[in-house]
Amino acid sequence: MPVDQPLYPVNLLVAGRRCLVVGGGRVAAQKAAGLLEAGARVHVVGTRVGDEVRALPNHDSMLSWIEHPYTRADLQVGEPERRFWLVITATDDPAVNRQVATDATLEHLWVNSADDPANCSFILPSRIRQGPLLVTFATGGASPAVATWLRRTFSEEFGPEYATLIDMLAAARDEIVASGRSTEGLDWQGALDSGMLDLIRGGNLAEAKERLQACLSSSSE
Repeated sequence: MPVDQPLYPVNLLVAGRRCLVVGGGRVAAQKAAGLLEAGARVHVVGTRVGDEVRALPNHDSMLSWIEHPYTRADLQVGEPERRFWLVITATDDPAVNRQVATDATLEHLWVNSADDPANCSFILPSRIRQGPLLVTFATGGASPAVATWLRRTFSEEFGPEYATLIDMLAAARDEIVASGRSTEGLDWQGALDSGMLDLIRGGNLAEAKERLQACLSSSSE
């Protein structure tokens, strides 16, 4: 059943932090891949760890796994540097998923149970990523299909030009800060409304920068 209370949106910084994925199949591999993409150190526990998990990139030994049935002891790692920050359970056994969620809650760990919002303390939205831009779609578990459809619908809209746009504005902001000036009160929104994005899409980066500088200069006078 869906979550019936408002969700608090947050982007977690998991880079370098240990996260546990319970399950060794396709869904577990997808969850592990998302964590690895964000720089997490991922440990997978599954009765059988399949080829999709084993084929994940393992740069700098960021991924590990062990094959055995889940027990609560998998959550209870004593050394501080080996403790988990969050848990995702994605087995094909609902009873195991519920047990992992219960145990993780008792251990004060954030837990996501795939396709089971009632046993989650956080929900994973459908997402589009372009460089530093992250756009997410969520329905509180009411319809994951709608969230996925929205991601597919808008994926082409949020192309690589958005990453270029963000880099361009970030560089301008850094330059202003380095000069000792305030970035407040400058016409950032006017610059974004000036057609910069279309210019970037067309490869006219120099003209896009000129429009940005013109808008920021006029608002600082």
